[in-house]
Amino acid sequence: MIGIDLGSRHIKIVQMLDGKIIKTAIYDTIKFYRRWGMSADQKLPIDWEELGFAADGITATGYGKIAVDIEGAVHIPEIQAHAAGAVFQTGRHDFTLLDIGGQDTKIIMVRGGKVADFLTNDRCAASSGRYMENMAHVLGISLQELSSHYQDPVSLSSTCAIFGETEIISKIVEGHSMSQLAAGVNHTLYRRFATQLKQLGSDKLLVSGGGAFNSALINIIAGETGYDTQRLENYQFNGAIGCCVYGG
Repeated sequence: MIGIDLGSRHIKIVQMLDGKIIKTAIYDTIKFYRRWGMSADQKLPIDWEELGFAADGITATGYGKIAVDIEGAVHIPEIQAHAAGAVFQTGRHDFTLLDIGGQDTKIIMVRGGKVADFLTNDRCAASSGRYMENMAHVLGISLQELSSHYQDPVSLSSTCAIFGETEIISKIVEGHSMSQLAAGVNHTLYRRFATQLKQLGSDKLLVSGGGAFNSALINIIAGETGYDTQRLENYQFNGAIGCCVYGG
């Protein structure tokens, strides 16, 4: 079984056999679409053999499934895919899942292994991986460096991904340290979804999506909420894993 998560920034593919992950791959979204293109019937024909996968059942989800119809695939909603992936990875059936994607954030309450409720923030990039990328670029540091800082944060009033850049520049001029600025960015990111997280929060919080690499953000969430917060082992592939589980 192949699961594919059509993300706004990356395409994630997982192959499972007998309930075990046997292969994963990740591709830049734009490069992937340019490589394969659309067929005459508006489907995306993927040469799975060329990618090194055995196409034995395909289930797809993600940001791109609205506009992209993968040839031979069954398409399922993102929320169900991510919930199924988290249940599979942890064996837990009662938790809240925070998925930090490239352009949106999803908060999913799971009870009894099923989706009980969910909230999404897809109107503003300031709660997503794109915001982290932009701020790291302005600070002149890597994403890995950004994810190291959460203490003694500079107060940043703007939660907008665009206006936030201007505010960061002004704080640099004021003489604040890179560490303080990076911590401020991470606290600002948390504030963008804090209210929604409290609405659907649980004692157990699982974190997935590309943004889950941010260790500083994980520390901030745990400290501010008191939740038992855990980053999923295969956090970036969770949606694709859920597709395999759902399709299998």
